[in-house]
Amino acid sequence: MTDFRLRREEILDGDRLKSMLEESPARAAQAILLAAREGVLDAQALLGQILLDGQGIEQDQPLAVRWFEIATQSGHLMARNMLGRCHEHGWGCVADASVAARHYRQAAEAGLDWAMYNYANLLAIGRGVIEDQVQALTLYRRAAELGHAKSMNLLGRYLEEGRGSSVDSVAAHDWYRRSAEAGDFRGQFSYASILIDQTRIAEGLAWYRRAMLGGNLAFLKVATQTLMSATDPRVQALAGEYQQRSQLLSNSLNVPA
Repeated sequence: MTDFRLRREEILDGDRLKSMLEESPARAAQAILLAAREGVLDAQALLGQILLDGQGIEQDQPLAVRWFEIATQSGHLMARNMLGRCHEHGWGCVADASVAARHYRQAAEAGLDWAMYNYANLLAIGRGVIEDQVQALTLYRRAAELGHAKSMNLLGRYLEEGRGSSVDSVAAHDWYRRSAEAGDFRGQFSYASILIDQTRIAEGLAWYRRAMLGGNLAFLKVATQTLMSATDPRVQALAGEYQQRSQLLSNSLNVPA
């Protein structure tokens, strides 16, 4: 019979708790709850996350918000970023983009790359804040330089389109490559498009397929339309593969394709 008793070092070790989430979500949830009550900041933030997702524990988004608030009060930057996400999307609280922006800004100023990315996204469209393309570009660049893959892709887009700065196609293409290599599916798609334009067809198709395997449903649907409008028949043919992948993902999520 498996012994599920928890040692104190398990309860207090944040890295151990994260690995337990992969091995046994229900057991990890028990350990995370105990550690959160012990005052372990990482565990408090993790408890908020699993309550938000319903991972190993009954989903309770308002309680998730409360645990993010508790961890935030003690200075946990990712908890503050997640508190911003909750306020942005109305998870367990009333949606308020201005409150979300405040949390993102504070975590970004403290150096968290994810918060830089999220705050830049709001600045880019003027949601909850006054639109500011220059500041958005600055934040994407800061996060990208810290290794944030999604920010690398958006930095590339800003540089390619000349938003918030002059056009710099060479730098844009390099950031797309770095984003792709760092594993962001949108960066992989962007880089694939550049390779196709450079007639590096085989490489481009390979990156398109990598993007397909990692992409979420919303991305796959938009990407399918983009591929269908391509001039190269080899790229157009990939639209069918994207549609099949989209259908498989829809079935697994039990949502309409």
